[in-house]
Amino acid sequence: MAPTLQDVTISPTLRALVGVPDGSGPWPAVVVVHEAFGILPEMREQVQHLAHLGYLAVMPDLYTQGGMRKCIGATFRALRSGEGKAWRDLKAARSWIGERDDTTGAVGVIGFCMGGAFALLAATRGDYDVASVNYGMLPADLDVVESSCPVVASFGAKDRTLKDAAARLSAAYEKHGVAADVREYPDAGHAFLNSRMTGPSILHPLMRVAGIGPNPAAAADAWQRITAFFDAHGLERG
Repeated sequence: MAPTLQDVTISPTLRALVGVPDGSGPWPAVVVVHEAFGILPEMREQVQHLAHLGYLAVMPDLYTQGGMRKCIGATFRALRSGEGKAWRDLKAARSWIGERDDTTGAVGVIGFCMGGAFALLAATRGDYDVASVNYGMLPADLDVVESSCPVVASFGAKDRTLKDAAARLSAAYEKHGVAADVREYPDAGHAFLNSRMTGPSILHPLMRVAGIGPNPAAAADAWQRITAFFDAHGLERG
């Protein structure tokens, strides 16, 4: 049997997508934070991929109440301020998956694009055993990572929106003694872990110019690093 995807309701104000691995568990759990465009097919594929790898994955829909157009502004404001509905939604998803009886008790967080920035900060809040940050923008004050759980982070050198982010983040983790694996892929750009271009098709030409798009070779290596790092930091799979 293949992993299954389930659309669930965590609360009256929060929907989520859940990926359940094949078998009976228990499995390590992962909260997955979607990219800025929301839960498009590319994000559903990432949840399914995590389930295929052996993780019970939940992706809360941070745009539940209004969709991307109405919610993206407030979501980015929450990201910058460190408080707001997006953070409450992530906390609710963390609690929901942590209360299931088919998990090992270990919970990680992984994010892509906007979600990578949320994952980076969520890693500092004491709720997760390990985190994966994928081309997420960095906070203004990098000393916030002093309280971070272990982090595996991946960036693309061709990503014009995150120039030098990998080097700066790696230095911050080293400064504060945080266990981390940070890598920048020379031939990859933003969103390189997706299997195809994401977002509205009208934007694809501009996105290609900006260095946004899939890179299968870099993605394969990044996933190998993510799973190895998760295995080494509390999210061992059976």
